[in-house]
Amino acid sequence: MEALKQGADALFILLGGIMVLAMHAGFAFLELGTVRKKNQVNALVKILVDFSVSTVVYFVVGYSVAYGTTFFVGAEQLAAKNGYELVKFFFLLTFAAAIPAIISGGIAERAKFWPQLIATAVIVGFVYPFFEGIAWNQHFGVQAWIKAFTGDEFHDFAGSVVVHAMGGWIALPAVVLLGARYNRYRKNGEVSAHPPSSIPFLALGSWILIVGWFGFNVMSAQTLDKISGLVAVNSLMAMVGGTLVALLMGKNDPGFVHNGPLAGLVAVCAGSDLMHPFGALVVGAVAGGLFVVMFTLTQNKWKIDDVLGVWPLHGVCGAWGGIAAGIFGSASLGGLGGVNVSAQLIGTAMGVVWALLGGFVIYGILKITLGLKLSQEEEYDGADLSIHKISASPDREVSW
Repeated sequence: MEALKQGADALFILLGGIMVLAMHAGFAFLELGTVRKKNQVNALVKILVDFSVSTVVYFVVGYSVAYGTTFFVGAEQLAAKNGYELVKFFFLLTFAAAIPAIISGGIAERAKFWPQLIATAVIVGFVYPFFEGIAWNQHFGVQAWIKAFTGDEFHDFAGSVVVHAMGGWIALPAVVLLGARYNRYRKNGEVSAHPPSSIPFLALGSWILIVGWFGFNVMSAQTLDKISGLVAVNSLMAMVGGTLVALLMGKNDPGFVHNGPLAGLVAVCAGSDLMHPFGALVVGAVAGGLFVVMFTLTQNKWKIDDVLGVWPLHGVCGAWGGIAAGIFGSASLGGLGGVNVSAQLIGTAMGVVWALLGGFVIYGILKITLGLKLSQEEEYDGADLSIHKISASPDREVSW
């Protein structure tokens, strides 16, 4: 029976890892559909290469930083218990690799290729797993202190703060330090429109992310005996809540409609194991509205050229999700309890501050040393031709 349980748990978390791995295709197509046509190849290449760098760095360094587990041992030891520790690494790697995938959307169309890969290595190797270990592995006694101070630990079941807010708030200084795309904001105050290159690809990316998110949330139980249908239904309710509010507030704009469900899913991650489905619906609805409002403000009022709106989507909605877990997870609002707003505020604030600090330090150093931005001519030609020497749809084929 023990061997059967070990095998079932290994299969369960492996399937979760595969579902979240598929989400990276969603990140790629969401970015591909949102950027201009001359930057589509770059969007696809960045996501795959960022994931590859993340895998090596998280295997060698990051997983050990977060959980104290090293893989510098024999294969026989690694294969113990059906290799559960290895597939757990695979599952959690897909979370870690989401950070550079999130950042990629914010700095799209004008960022240099190699400096971003260096940033990916540092973020996935240290910045992200440092906070991951605090939130999910009791590092430095921070959770114990929060519990002693507020009565409950900081709760983030599937990463509203640990993953999404972390990615969004690291992306914010990256976007600010990089600067806007050339001619995006003109001297006369006009904002130059850069409409999405492909609504169908944008929608495909959104749908892939939506489906994969049920692996992201439900499989965060990490063992089969802890699986919860409540998590699945709460994820569903938050997704539709975000969609409907984004539809209404975004005035039927397809970009908002397809990012609304993602905003809801970002927000529900933290408390998806605690909330009542009606609470999850409200959390998702608020997140959908937050995304529309904050995306409009950043792009048009504050002139922060966050191409895919990753700070509003992941940063703001992720922070909302961390706080919302303390509100709608409480027994008084139909939740399971064991959480409070004070603990959630402290944990969320710690994640935001750490992400901002890491983002400014990493991208600040890279800006000074290697530079972050393509030249005006390179950006005009597009990242596809400037970096990869080929466009998404070459106008002519090679003649033989």
